[in-house]
Amino acid sequence: MSGELIAILLLGGTLAVVLFIVVLRTRRVVSTPHERAVHDTLAAAAAAAHPLRDGLTDTSAASAVGPLRALTGAEGVALFDADGILLGRDGADEIWRPRVLTAASALAVEALNARRRVLSDYPGGDGGLVRKLIAAPLMGDDASSGVLVVATVRQPGPGQIGAITEVANYAATQLQLAELDASRARLDRAEVLALRAQIDPHFIYNALGTIASFVRTDPARARELILDFADFTRYSFRAAGQYTALADELRNIDRYLTLERARFGEGLGVRLNVDPEVLGVVVPFLALQPLVENAVRHGLAGRREGTITISAHSVGTTCEISVEDDGVGMDPELLRSGAIDALPRSDLLSQETEGAHVGLTNVDQRLRSAFGNDYGLIVDTGIGAGTKVSMRVPKFASGIRADATGQEGRG
Repeated sequence: MSGELIAILLLGGTLAVVLFIVVLRTRRVVSTPHERAVHDTLAAAAAAAHPLRDGLTDTSAASAVGPLRALTGAEGVALFDADGILLGRDGADEIWRPRVLTAASALAVEALNARRRVLSDYPGGDGGLVRKLIAAPLMGDDASSGVLVVATVRQPGPGQIGAITEVANYAATQLQLAELDASRARLDRAEVLALRAQIDPHFIYNALGTIASFVRTDPARARELILDFADFTRYSFRAAGQYTALADELRNIDRYLTLERARFGEGLGVRLNVDPEVLGVVVPFLALQPLVENAVRHGLAGRREGTITISAHSVGTTCEISVEDDGVGMDPELLRSGAIDALPRSDLLSQETEGAHVGLTNVDQRLRSAFGNDYGLIVDTGIGAGTKVSMRVPKFASGIRADATGQEGRG
């Protein structure tokens, strides 16, 4: 019995080893050659796209030429800028001999001037290793941002030439996206500058006037208000980026409301209802200031009292923020007409509130630009019913993070 048991155990062990080897070999051949080719092509395209999304520079060209050569199936690839200057190349030194590089530079300039693909035979001379140079301009909407030059050691067929053209078009698309990203960043900066320029000069004038009124009657209060005013302006005109944490926005709004309460006294009531877990949510810089400023101006229109309610709540994967006043409200038809900034100027508004800036369109566009069209402003209002302006922002958004505030206020 013991011999039979040993034989059975040996047989079982052998079968287990065989099955293990079969499983390993099966896992290794799951991918067909076609699937591997598709995977390699997509990987090369992604590797080329990443550096090109930073624009066409020496650094990005050096990183992109390798993947681009893999996509073309050629022996050499070079990238030239819009002035025909070589930025980077990939391939053996035998491919890019000085005479071939000189011919490639001349061909790149020719492609830029002709705004089309051009070819050259035996750029290194008869009997040279390189048989053909193909230069394809990286065309944008109305100009070329550079040139892709490909070197082959064999006569390329129509299929390879067509593939080279498509690779050049792909690279040009990535450069267009890079310019779009840069334009968007410039637009974001311009919109923030516009918001800063719109900060109500009447508020600044009135804040300083209110502080001056306390200098003799209540010096300690005047000092506190001066510090609040300094912290408010430091934050509002900071040199940092386009996004900030909700906590920082609320802190700055508290300074603004402190200055306004000093002016209006007990007539201005403020209610704050914020879930602690959303304080770290990232929002566009100065996204709430126009909402609160409008609420104060229109909430107190024609009277010296009113209540502003600021809320921020966690709702699933989003943060819902609203600013509401109990003031005169407005005709919803003015909003449906598309003029979201066309808030009514009540005949009862005093001269000092007529200059109140709104900037709601600016905030609406920045929200949609940052998070998508589902994240614009929502305005709920009616004549005599007050106004509530709401926004939704995702708790987490890819590529968007709060910038350092750079402020050293009292917090």
